[in-house]
Amino acid sequence: MSEPAQAADGAARFERVLGVNFFCGSAEAACARAAVGGLVTAPSGPGLAGDLVSDAAYQSALLESDTVLTDSAFMVGLWWLRTGRRLPRTSGLAFMNAWLWRDEMRRPGAVVWVMPTAAEARHTRRWLAAHGFPADEGNFFVAPHYAPGPVDDPALLAFVEARRPAVVYFAIGGGVQERVGHFLRRRLSYRPAILCLGAALAFITGAQTNIPAFADRFGLGWLWRVASDPRRYGGRYWRAARLAGLVLRYGAELPPVRR
Repeated sequence: MSEPAQAADGAARFERVLGVNFFCGSAEAACARAAVGGLVTAPSGPGLAGDLVSDAAYQSALLESDTVLTDSAFMVGLWWLRTGRRLPRTSGLAFMNAWLWRDEMRRPGAVVWVMPTAAEARHTRRWLAAHGFPADEGNFFVAPHYAPGPVDDPALLAFVEARRPAVVYFAIGGGVQERVGHFLRRRLSYRPAILCLGAALAFITGAQTNIPAFADRFGLGWLWRVASDPRRYGGRYWRAARLAGLVLRYGAELPPVRR
């Protein structure tokens, strides 16, 4: 079974799965790519199984992302079974563990943090301050509830434009953060790194269950989440089983959005 080879000229390598161009490289290489700006997404198995074929705005966000991480171990495994090609897996957690310690993350005002709740914003600020990162309350934005479909949030747009950070980090849920990040990518007057990594930071700060490095390496992070809250995550990951049928039927082609 072969693995995707790096392009001969050293250019970034991509693999198209379900119409989405996934970045095939290490977490460090993905960070270097993100550092020049653009939208970074890390679609989960449930997101690919559900949102990709039910939400045109989500689909557009993935198609227009600058870097799409191979976060879903289930997708990587299905692709190997279908094609014999092993995609290098880079999870959102692996990316964040590499990104968080970059020098620019220590610069005051370099990051705007978009959080799901005020409580999680406070928890994150405390963790950042305790670990030597800037934690200005004025750089935290608590996201509202976003309806399905395309996002239009002038308040967030104005918040980011006023601060012009190098990084906008989304810690809100998958299926939503991609659409909001896509909105910013299209509407901002400059090009920051827009990181749609959801719970990756919460795994590190302890706001959600800690995922051991070996569990993430072997694609078992979903099991830790289900064990921590079966009622919340059990059904979500069960629905990801639909991804098998999509990969088998469509392969590299983009599936249609169900009407």
